[in-house]
Amino acid sequence: MTDAFLQATLGGVDVVDLGRQLRVGMPQSPNHPQFWHTLPRRHGDMTRADGGSAANDMITTGTHVGTHIDALAHVSHDGKMFGGVDAAAAGVGGKYDELGVHTIAPMVRRGVLLDIPALLGVDVCDGGYEITVADLEAAADREGVEVREGDVVLIRSGWGSLFSQGAPYVGGPSGVPGIGEAGAEWLAARGVHAAGADTIAFERLAPGGGHALLPAHRVLLVENGIYIIEALDLEELAAKGRHEFTFVLIPLNIYGATGSPVRPLAVTSA
Repeated sequence: MTDAFLQATLGGVDVVDLGRQLRVGMPQSPNHPQFWHTLPRRHGDMTRADGGSAANDMITTGTHVGTHIDALAHVSHDGKMFGGVDAAAAGVGGKYDELGVHTIAPMVRRGVLLDIPALLGVDVCDGGYEITVADLEAAADREGVEVREGDVVLIRSGWGSLFSQGAPYVGGPSGVPGIGEAGAEWLAARGVHAAGADTIAFERLAPGGGHALLPAHRVLLVENGIYIIEALDLEELAAKGRHEFTFVLIPLNIYGATGSPVRPLAVTSA
């Protein structure tokens, strides 16, 4: 008997790519090493006797560059990570054995998109705008979706449309829209598995404030063990009106790392 999920797949699916293309010079948090790609060997640098040639690549990158997921090892508060793990002791040896990205299981889960600009009647939320609990609840009501335990909730602010502009996407003087502590508590109370956004730091960045205060990271990663996904491309998903879908994400299996680049997918029936 054919598996139901396989049967649905054979019937045709629509896949929306939620990941950013990795390019040298793309906007990123200044707190992380940049992405770099080069060709140590190009076609013609060495040619075999039969005329064949091969090119190869090398990349260097921080693990929190481009579309990426934060492992629970990424953030601590008052010296403790999720579950009361001693942050300083856990880092001895240069890797996080307990809460590294290798501990994140591949995700095939119900995904929900909460489209805040569509709710507010704007194209893009203003820099520094805090997406409130009232906004989250109203967006869910407007879309006819319910946030449930185990979901992956993606919050669109429209800020992702600035990605190609570089510096404006990072924010700086303008700040960046996103949820605050109250919004993070709302997500945690619903028992979500992960939460993501189309911005560089997931949560609200105050104008001129940079990454000085990140309370949503504390609430989600440290206090509740909820993963964070950043720098998502949510524009196509919103344009298609897809508010409920199968969410697929697989981190790189890097032992002890604090995060990983990812290429998430939103999958629905065709």
